[in-house]
Amino acid sequence: MKMSMGHIGRGLLGLAAAGAALIAGGAAFAGQPKPWEMTLQEAATPVMENIVWFHNFLLVLITVITLFVLALLVIVVVKFNARTNPVPSRTTHNTLIEVAWTLIPVLILVGIAVPSFRLLFLQLDIPKADLTVKVTGKQWYWSYSYPDNGKFEFDSLLVADKQPRLLGVDNEMVVPVNKIIRVQTTGADVIHAFAVPAFGIKIDSIPGRLNETWFKATRTGMYYGQCSELCGKDHAFMPIAVRVVSDQEFAEWVEGAKKKFATNPGSTFASAGGAVAQ
Repeated sequence: MKMSMGHIGRGLLGLAAAGAALIAGGAAFAGQPKPWEMTLQEAATPVMENIVWFHNFLLVLITVITLFVLALLVIVVVKFNARTNPVPSRTTHNTLIEVAWTLIPVLILVGIAVPSFRLLFLQLDIPKADLTVKVTGKQWYWSYSYPDNGKFEFDSLLVADKQPRLLGVDNEMVVPVNKIIRVQTTGADVIHAFAVPAFGIKIDSIPGRLNETWFKATRTGMYYGQCSELCGKDHAFMPIAVRVVSDQEFAEWVEGAKKKFATNPGSTFASAGGAVAQ
């Protein structure tokens, strides 16, 4: 009995450790893709929360429609085959059915359109920003400037041996939590696309044009994205890393960034380029 209780105790301890590991693993993967993930990334902004809701709503709706159509097909196959119904009905122009198959799809489309337009308006109507960050896509890295905080600029390049793989960079974009961030983006050479899934943002960076989007991160942490427009041979190696911090940490970072990047803004390219090459 004592041995069995000991085995049970060790088993419970193992389950507890496994649960803690899963929780820690989930926290470690916040803001980035997870192994074998089939769902959208966990939302970190109000826009992404709406995107997730709309996605789940459409999934339920299309599942119901598919099951309904399947049920109709089964009924037709079973009830109206040549063996059970050798003399087919010649009834035509059923008013109720014709009204139903016209009206019901219209109502479904309206039910999809209303939340869809609300979501588009939320994404495209940029509220009054607390901070503006200009993002320039280059072959093949990103440059960030903060016109509201001293007009310093720095480059952000992939670091080959930094985790997470193909997402770690030398200099992250840093923003404060619970603040509206306006992102103005353009391309220096070819078309790129600035995309961070956890924020629900994806917008083209086009040479000669300034596009805008926005986000409001509600939790601190690291969030990752990638260029989402095929832009050349190193398209897969220009990640986006956004570090969301408290207001105090952001103010401290700004003061340090002014000193680090304002004097020689191009120096980060050379040092990070060497790290990637290695």
